[in-house]
Amino acid sequence: MTTPTTIDAVQDMLGRQGYVCGRALATVVFLALRLGRPLFLEGEAGVGKTEIAKALSAALGRRLIRLQCYEGLDAGAAVYEWNFPAQMIAIRTAEAQGGADRDQLQQELFGPDYLVERPLLQAMRPDENGAPVLLIDELDRTDEPFEAFLMEALSDFQVTIPELGTIKAPEPPIVILTSNRTREVHDALKRRCLYHWVDYPDFSRELEILHSRAPEAAETLSRQVVAFVQQLRTEDLFKKPGVAETIDWAKCLLALDVIDLSPEVIADTLGAILKYQDDIQKLQGSEAKRILDQARASLEPA
Repeated sequence: MTTPTTIDAVQDMLGRQGYVCGRALATVVFLALRLGRPLFLEGEAGVGKTEIAKALSAALGRRLIRLQCYEGLDAGAAVYEWNFPAQMIAIRTAEAQGGADRDQLQQELFGPDYLVERPLLQAMRPDENGAPVLLIDELDRTDEPFEAFLMEALSDFQVTIPELGTIKAPEPPIVILTSNRTREVHDALKRRCLYHWVDYPDFSRELEILHSRAPEAAETLSRQVVAFVQQLRTEDLFKKPGVAETIDWAKCLLALDVIDLSPEVIADTLGAILKYQDDIQKLQGSEAKRILDQARASLEPA
């Protein structure tokens, strides 16, 4: 598929992939595609930051390459490594055959046949379907040295392998960076990107998302689920449920043939929306009923 030429076209394109977004997010996605700039998305976990990269990949027919960040991630693990076991076998084989030319063997050992490409290098390679979508997920889990390396790699869209030289992308990948804001990402990296804060959706948008992702859910149940989760987010919780939890919970309720929320059903299925025991304990007893009553009250005018 060709790159959309309007903001409305971006919304329609993502909507066809089941990703419902507002005009502000559609605008920054449009600009990232039009200008070839990386897109930096921040927000709480479960609000759809990672999903937008998946939706873009599917909508544009581009390969999705994901770099999952973690503490201690370094440039080597993100770009490439050498296939050490295969290199050792080649060395033993050469020795058994009476010894090959040492320089030639070294050249072969550090050539393309023994190179294991990691996400950043994969994203620099040409692709017949067009530049891939590179998802750099949860960047806030890494440290500042990796941020500095990434800033350099994304500014020129090239990486250097000492044994092979510099590899430059013939066409820059579509880059999506995400952060759950467990720490601040350096301003210098943010300045190289277009930025958007992905917030929890309002009631109508979350209901639209749920209709898209769980269309088999009855309207009454869907409205109750969204209203309850929206109300739950106003409580003092360690981890508020995201949109992903709303969808998961609705699917769990459908699997249990639930047609109407009750305090008993909520108590039995809290593990689908809350992931910390302290939060679950807060909703024991009359608390679940109180929140459910508030949710129902918010639905009465509709």
